[in-house]
Amino acid sequence: MWVAGNWAAVWPVLVTVLAMSVVGGAGWGLWRAHRLAVGQDQRWRVQEEAKARELSMTEVDALSWQDFEHYVAELCRRDGCTQVVVSGRSGDLGADVVGYLADGRKLVAQCKKYAPHRSVSSQDMQKFVGTARLEHGADVALFVTTCRTFTKAALGLAVRQDIVAMHRDLLGSWVKGAPLETLIPLNGRGDGTMRRSPA
Repeated sequence: MWVAGNWAAVWPVLVTVLAMSVVGGAGWGLWRAHRLAVGQDQRWRVQEEAKARELSMTEVDALSWQDFEHYVAELCRRDGCTQVVVSGRSGDLGADVVGYLADGRKLVAQCKKYAPHRSVSSQDMQKFVGTARLEHGADVALFVTTCRTFTKAALGLAVRQDIVAMHRDLLGSWVKGAPLETLIPLNGRGDGTMRRSPA
C-alpha cells in the first residue's frame, strides 16, 4: 500500500535500478565476449606463426642433406639453443650441428638424411658413439634422421650409451613445434646425459 501511495516517488528509482542492471549485464556480456575473442585471436596467431616457420615432413624430405643439417640447426635455435654451428663438411667426425641448450649443456647432433623406408644401422650409430663425447665433449648427443627406424642393434647401442635416437616420427613432432627438451627423454633411457645405469 505504501508503494502504491508513493508510486510517483518510487517508480523513478525502480526504473533507474532496472536500467543500471540491464546496462551492467550487457556491459559484462560484451566484456566477456571481447576477452574470449581476443584469446581466440591470440591462439590463432600463435598457431599461424608456428605453421609459417615450420616445414612439413614432405618439405623436409625434399631438402638436400646440407639443407637438412641447416634445418636441424634452425630447430635447435628455435628451441633456445645458443652458439649453434653447422659443420657442413666431410670429416666432421659426426658433429654435423653443435650448440648449447638453454641450460648450458653442450649438444652435438649427427644428421642423417635417409629415405623414409631405410633404417639407421648399428655401424652408423657406432661411429657417432665413438666421437660424440670423446671427440666433441657432448653432454647431449643427438642422432637425428629422416628415416622411420633404427635397427634393433643401433637403438640398443643408443640407449646403452645415452644417445638420443630421433627417428622420423620424433623428428615430425619436433618440426611441428614440440620443444627439443621434451623429446630428449623419449629414447628409452637415452636422455643425452652422462648418467649410467648400475651394472
